[in-house]
Amino acid sequence: MDRHAPDARSDSAAIAQRLVEARRQAIALPDYPGPLPVGLGDGYACQDAAIALWGLPVVGWKVGKIPAEWEHRLGEERLVGPIFQGAVQTQSREPARFAVIAGGFAAVEAEFVFRIARDASPEKTDYTAAEAAELVAALHVGIELAGSPLPLINVLGPPVVVSDFGNNAGLVLGTEITDWARRTADELACETFIDGHLVGEGGAASIAGGLLAALAFALSRGARRGHPLKRGMLVTTGAATGIHDIVAGQRARVSFGEWGELHCDAVAAEPQQARA
Repeated sequence: MDRHAPDARSDSAAIAQRLVEARRQAIALPDYPGPLPVGLGDGYACQDAAIALWGLPVVGWKVGKIPAEWEHRLGEERLVGPIFQGAVQTQSREPARFAVIAGGFAAVEAEFVFRIARDASPEKTDYTAAEAAELVAALHVGIELAGSPLPLINVLGPPVVVSDFGNNAGLVLGTEITDWARRTADELACETFIDGHLVGEGGAASIAGGLLAALAFALSRGARRGHPLKRGMLVTTGAATGIHDIVAGQRARVSFGEWGELHCDAVAAEPQQARA
């Protein structure tokens, strides 16, 4: 069980402090700022400490796939990270903006995004895909903005990814998919372009187990950590066309067919003002 506050004297708290400061100051960290977390429990302890330090409400969760070579070792096939208030951009006539840390990690991921209809029970800690479907208010298209001050975050492994907000830096939310539950996975297709060049193709069929399996994981993992999902929260389901690196000055475009296109400009991150 993960229902505990991280010990302020622990490595997790010190690492979280350094990761949060690096994000706020827009400074890359060439090395991990402390002992590498050895398992998902260590990673989530650090994530919880960082959530507290960030000081903004969590309005959603990203779900990412754990690489096959790590699954057996860690005992889970997915991971989650927080999406904070102020980090969700709704597509408009102007492209979304993705502030990337020079020397850090930045990528865009085509996503299908669930919006939660009502609060999940804090006592229920295991969901099937069918049970997850009952909590869905809508399904949208979107782009996850994956970002970290750690340039090798994915190379260092899933516990490190978990420790730094799940490698999430925000979300671009697009059109709602009508009659989503009646659509086949093959109907939910998308393509990702960077600077006009096709870099990935895929869709809902690319998500292991399907979109609802990803949502079921988020519901289960969240409840076990003491973070049950709430009404209105957004949940991404996985990189539908892959993970596509991007640097400041580049533009990403994701086409979702009849549900339109999303555009995102990568810009250089600047230090944030300290919060009161």
